[in-house]
Amino acid sequence: MTTAAGRPNQRSRTRKDLLQAAARLLKEGRRPSLEEIAEAALVSRATAYRYFPTADAILFEVSLDVATPSPEALFADGGDADPVRRVQQVDTALHDVILANEAALRMVLVHSIQKAMEPAARAKAPARQNRRSPLIDKALEPVRGQLGPKALARLSRALALIIGPEGMVVTKDVLRLDDGEARGVKQWAIAALVEAALAEARRPAPPSRRARAGTARPQQE
Repeated sequence: MTTAAGRPNQRSRTRKDLLQAAARLLKEGRRPSLEEIAEAALVSRATAYRYFPTADAILFEVSLDVATPSPEALFADGGDADPVRRVQQVDTALHDVILANEAALRMVLVHSIQKAMEPAARAKAPARQNRRSPLIDKALEPVRGQLGPKALARLSRALALIIGPEGMVVTKDVLRLDDGEARGVKQWAIAALVEAALAEARRPAPPSRRARAGTARPQQE
């Protein structure tokens, strides 16, 4: 159990090491090769290749990390207390990043799909980095006291289906919406999900079977 649980953590650390090594080399004014990045991260080229197909893929991830605001930066001033507007703020920030990096992000999706079709490769390395969930979780902080842990996690996961590059593919490629329409549909869906979760939390729980039995009218003798 410990070994199996440790593998995902180790893979995440290796991926982070590669990104940090690439960032250091970029700050030195260099455009490093995959071999140079692997050497700086103290891993083999074969290991680096399992995480990223090319040096350009690593460098794009580094640029995406820089472009994507951290949860603390996005809500540095505390922000609006309204959870709907906070999550919509997350979507707007990520939508702008996605729009500015659309071509490269589509290649990330292609690589992710290809990896998913290779069981051996999928087992060795995480396919994607999850940038959206920490932002969504930070946006939902004002309602932590209103939603239980399970309800909060379900809401966060549901919102993650809307926020991100996959939403871009659906709105642009499948639905053929222009950018303004796409933003509007996602903002409406965010509001609907958050409001539905809060409404569900406010509904009184149904009485238990034992309680119902205790309030039943006694039979006449």
